[in-house]
Amino acid sequence: MNVREAVLTVDEMQASFFEQGPSLIERAARTAAAAAADADEVDRDARFPHRAFDVAREQKLLGVMIPVEFGGFGASIHDVTDICYTLGRACASTAMIYAMHQTKVACVIRHGHGIPWMETMMRRVARDQWLLASSTTEGQNGGNIRASAAAVDHAGDTVSLVRDATVISYGAEADGLVTIARRATEAAASDQVLLALARDDYSLKRTLGWETLGMRGTCSTGFELKVDCPADRVFPESYDKIHAQTMTPFAHLCWSSAWAGIAAAAVTRAQAFIRKAARASGGQMPPAAAHFTAAKMSLAKLRALISANIDAFARVEHDERGLSSLDFQSSITLLKVQASELAVETVMHAMRTAGLAGYRNDGEFTMGRHLRDVLSSPIMINNDRILANAATSTLMSGVPASLRD
Repeated sequence: MNVREAVLTVDEMQASFFEQGPSLIERAARTAAAAAADADEVDRDARFPHRAFDVAREQKLLGVMIPVEFGGFGASIHDVTDICYTLGRACASTAMIYAMHQTKVACVIRHGHGIPWMETMMRRVARDQWLLASSTTEGQNGGNIRASAAAVDHAGDTVSLVRDATVISYGAEADGLVTIARRATEAAASDQVLLALARDDYSLKRTLGWETLGMRGTCSTGFELKVDCPADRVFPESYDKIHAQTMTPFAHLCWSSAWAGIAAAAVTRAQAFIRKAARASGGQMPPAAAHFTAAKMSLAKLRALISANIDAFARVEHDERGLSSLDFQSSITLLKVQASELAVETVMHAMRTAGLAGYRNDGEFTMGRHLRDVLSSPIMINNDRILANAATSTLMSGVPASLRD
């Protein structure tokens, strides 16, 4: 079989999946409907969005990115970010959990080919719709995921690890976990490896609660993570490469898409308020209508920013040199900062459009949940930390000579 025949075979396999059932857009819409129905309750009780993920599993959404040869749909970054956006319009916690899960799945896909355990995990995500959690924050290091305190201890064909994980989102609900650690006890904090674990490879002991302003359904509690598993759970590639080429791009693109969905939901409510107010006043616009225009403009900028970065990543995702370029790394890193700030700005304009009706928690135009959820975005890996770390690289990056450079 030549290369062209192989490609055609994979394309045909992918097409057969969609011939057998609904499109990804339809699958996402069904999941979003379930998420929206429970969104207020998930927020109020700070509980995991069980029904949304039951439907996501039924719709095979957890394994959409898994390559066709391992049982998935082979979905693209465009597909996955669209799903994040759709879910964000329904329930922020559901969208963020999905975004975090897909980021971990991407690491397994992009760095696990040819490794039996990683390929087994791909098959389990596709077949059994495993939900993968993430443990990247530990101890007192805040959001500095490029330095680890806990180290992998090697003993023959097995490894062990004890980690003070101050945050593991939806850890108690996950079927597996992806975590980082120092390569060995004598390794430097920045000499890290990534591990992909099944549920029986580790145990969790809760150490911190999750009583927060927003994103309450992510259940991002703290745990003591104890790992005792075969050594093949450790990725052979160093984490610095995985971080730059996969973890950061997928995290920032998926998170931003989820935040854009929250912003879009708020703008939708603001639009409904304006229309109702105008009808009630014989077509006269309410005093804060200018804020609706600002909200629409801000949302348009946010969506354009995310789309441009998705396209940029899609162009270089299989090009190591392109992924490592200073321009791409600066852009994808700063996307998180820009998108989070624009998302907050958009929701604030939407709330000011509706005034007291948006501020209230008991009316049809309430936006309290949207604002509380989106306020997590600038502090989820703090924007100040990102900007400080990016200062040197942005200084070295040239200023474009034309609009299209």
